[in-house]
Amino acid sequence: MAQSATEYLRDLRDRVQAAVDSARDGDVPESLLSADEALRILTDRELDTESLLAIGALPRERFYGRGVQLHILNNVRNGHCPEDCGYCAQRKVGPDQEASADPGQPIASYPTKTDAEILEEARVAYESGAFRYCMVTAGRGPNERSIERFADLIREIKSKYPLQICLSAGLVTRPEYAQKLAEAGLDRYNHNLNTSEKHYGEICSTHDYQDRMQTLDTVTGAGISLCSGVIAGMGESAADLVEVAFDLRKRAVPSIPVNFFIPVPGHALKNVTPMTADYGLRILSLFRLVNPAAEIRLAAGREIHFGKDNAQARALSVASSMFVSGYLNVRGSDAEATIRMIYDAGYTVDAQHSDFPAQLKELLGEGDAAAVGSGRGDQGEDAEAVAAGAVVLKAKADLRPFESTIAGD
Repeated sequence: MAQSATEYLRDLRDRVQAAVDSARDGDVPESLLSADEALRILTDRELDTESLLAIGALPRERFYGRGVQLHILNNVRNGHCPEDCGYCAQRKVGPDQEASADPGQPIASYPTKTDAEILEEARVAYESGAFRYCMVTAGRGPNERSIERFADLIREIKSKYPLQICLSAGLVTRPEYAQKLAEAGLDRYNHNLNTSEKHYGEICSTHDYQDRMQTLDTVTGAGISLCSGVIAGMGESAADLVEVAFDLRKRAVPSIPVNFFIPVPGHALKNVTPMTADYGLRILSLFRLVNPAAEIRLAAGREIHFGKDNAQARALSVASSMFVSGYLNVRGSDAEATIRMIYDAGYTVDAQHSDFPAQLKELLGEGDAAAVGSGRGDQGEDAEAVAAGAVVLKAKADLRPFESTIAGD
């Protein structure tokens, strides 16, 4: 006879507690769930979500304590992408397709930023107390010329500032490219799996799941650490999410952003999955328990899908990091509001491993949670719209803050 929900949750908590108690620092624990159990977490409504979060909190606090790492994305090239990923505002648009689902809100496209802009962003990141500087570029993947350019930039940034460098530049399937990036000092490469192999054809036709898996294998073969995650809410099944969680576990991916689909202008998805905060919390619990020691990130879409019932704060039971100041093309909660929420929920910012704007450095350095909590943050109309769950695109000035000052030098 199958265990009742109450019996199963009690048994699961005991097993997870035992695994956490026996884990040693530096270990990469095995999944705490079987594939069948993982599927049950997403589909069995008799399993209490708060109990699942409490169980997921055990490995989260064992490996990360009550700290939350904050990360910022730097979009070094926007638009101009030949790929047709249906979820993306930067996607390729065919002759029989509209340029945007909302032509009044086009993305701020621009070619690759100048070296001077990128170096200035890195300088500001370092002086803001950042742990890592992450460069993101649109496109299928780098060619030899762009690999050489990225390698030169990585060397120059590393020579000036003691920053960890992360790069997200698409498909890298040639080992010699990955080796050049590794030799330049690249610390981490981001390349999300996004969805399962079975579902991949529903979201993209210009490359496939194996191209993405090969990229992960090529990068790790060069000794570069991985950041790779998922986008939930794109018409996938619960089984698809489970498959991605275990594929990431097989590669012991140390950083896993769990994104929730944002209906950006221009997206081409036809079967978007309705997403509730409760289901999102179950997804985060699943990824934590399958990848116990990974940095599980409450990533894109949190403002839209976790806006009610204190869901973002509850998500920190299992998630140990967040993005601040928005995403590639979409504005998010401002950094001060995010930090205020973290402290109010009883957590702290892990400043040693975070990226944060300069104006918050002094407050965090003093550990003055009350001072952070008293800040009003950005009170403009856009901030209010984001807080209400609206999709607000970033302006070019948000994406290229140093374009005019660098051009004027």
